[in-house]
Amino acid sequence: MDKKENFFKNQFSWPISRKLLFLVLEDKVSDIFVCELVWERLFYTKNLSLNDWTSSPLTPSYWSEKFVRAPQIISERPASIHLTRSIPKENKQSLKEFLNFGGYKINELYPRRTRRATAVNWLIYWAIESRYNIDETNYLPKLSSPSSNPVKGHYGDPDIK
Repeated sequence: MDKKENFFKNQFSWPISRKLLFLVLEDKVSDIFVCELVWERLFYTKNLSLNDWTSSPLTPSYWSEKFVRAPQIISERPASIHLTRSIPKENKQSLKEFLNFGGYKINELYPRRTRRATAVNWLIYWAIESRYNIDETNYLPKLSSPSSNPVKGHYGDPDIK
């Protein structure tokens, strides 16, 4: 078993499921949680003593060269743009094709929401590329109500920049 296969089997905190992806789109999990879903799959590792995520030898160079520390994908525009650019053109419509997600209404468009949609699109791309089976697990994180202020996010989420 190679290093990535072993990582897949033992290191992901949460399995990716359609239900989980919709929870991200519906803003029922924190921005930090969404980032951690992506960071783990980019092979950033959590340093428990520093409460920080840093690149590992398995982190793709496209990421580790620009972001030694895991970037705040939702709150920081450059990180979100980098994530968008890392999705190949043929996978840009995965939200629509895989989830049948029709998008947000005009009055629901905020940077946080569009960046969450990008993160979900990337997670779908990652699953396809990694041959990871997106299952229908009931193993889900603690849910929260959508943020009362969709511009700001959930309690504890970094400010949008």
